[in-house]
Amino acid sequence: MEPTIAGAVVGHEGEVLLVRRAVPEGDLVWQFPAGKVDPGETQEEAAVREALEEAGVVVEPLTIIGERLHPVTGRRVVYVACRWLSGAARAASPREVAEAAWVSMDGLAERIPGGVYGPVWEYLAGPALP
Repeated sequence: MEPTIAGAVVGHEGEVLLVRRAVPEGDLVWQFPAGKVDPGETQEEAAVREALEEAGVVVEPLTIIGERLHPVTGRRVVYVACRWLSGAARAASPREVAEAAWVSMDGLAERIPGGVYGPVWEYLAGPALP
């Protein structure tokens, strides 16, 4: 069985953190910082680690938004809402990430052509976005 993937959904000042994959997987080019949950690690811990490793930002987990089988990769992805604490978005792991950026909700829709997972979109569009 494939390991679970934890995605960090990080909002800050009305924008959302995305990373551009160094190697696209099908139509999947831009995504939330994400990676495998290591043995002994919680999904929240993995999301925090991936935000730092891929985008150079320090975050704290808030809540799990939801989970699904990703329509492109087929992997189980758990989306973790996170609050930005510090750090400028940058491609912190050039082997995996070509670019990291804060994008508007319109920019999010443009960069993820398959659409954002419904519960994540609702979270980001709601008043709770940090």
